[in-house]
Amino acid sequence: MQHGPAVRRRKLGAELRALRADAGLTSGEAARLLGWHQSKVSRIETGTSGVKPSDVARLLDAYAVEDPDLRDLLVVLAGSEGNGRHHWWHAYRGVLPSTYRDFISLESQASGMRTLETSVVPGLLQTPEYARAVTRAAVDGLEDGKLDALVEVRLARQDVLRSNPPLELSAVLDEAVLRREVGGPEVMARQLERLREAATLPQVRLQVLPFAAGAHIGVTGPFVIFSFPNTTDLDVVVLDHLTSSLYLERKEDLQAYSEAFNALQFHALSPEDSLDYIAGIGDGA
Repeated sequence: MQHGPAVRRRKLGAELRALRADAGLTSGEAARLLGWHQSKVSRIETGTSGVKPSDVARLLDAYAVEDPDLRDLLVVLAGSEGNGRHHWWHAYRGVLPSTYRDFISLESQASGMRTLETSVVPGLLQTPEYARAVTRAAVDGLEDGKLDALVEVRLARQDVLRSNPPLELSAVLDEAVLRREVGGPEVMARQLERLREAATLPQVRLQVLPFAAGAHIGVTGPFVIFSFPNTTDLDVVVLDHLTSSLYLERKEDLQAYSEAFNALQFHALSPEDSLDYIAGIGDGA
């Protein structure tokens, strides 16, 4: 388990090492092509040191990597804006913790997101009023200005569902998410309607895990699995805690959480039945 920046360095390094091998170069040969010491290439590939986006671009040139999406993704992992979804969240650096910024960075470049939520509606599907109520409850004594900024960030994140191509979102919601009244009856009614609208989008798969399903593998807490285009080596699991986030990158972890998510989807209601279930809760059934 590691924090986001360390995971990003290691994943970036592993991908660059694989691309170098595909190009038929040793680390020494790659270093000579760029006029570097071999130790610099080694530190980049092992993730023991950061790397400038410009250096990543030079490495990709040396390895004859032309795929624009892969180039953009790897440059973004190094900390650049790349040519895709821009780092708009930099404007909120004074408000956002580094772990949250890193989460948004991964989210902005991911092609897919699988999430189990046990307490609150996923941020990508929250209404402004719900987002404000959740944020106010989660951060005690928050000044109005910072509260406004955090809500703005939450809503701006939702652009990934409208981008081209959009993020593919698969969400399993414990019934408690739908039953917990956040912000009052009116806010909750609008939020449930928003979920019903989102569930009809082709890029969103929404399923409800009803109380009747009993104990399930997700009772240990919510999690997110990010998937990336072109390579599964960059996939990562994110576990949220009160003051930080943990990122799991080992293949064993990814497999375990992927299998857990598949099991949750199996036990949850179908997307069609989930729509009806949400509608029934909204209607007071």
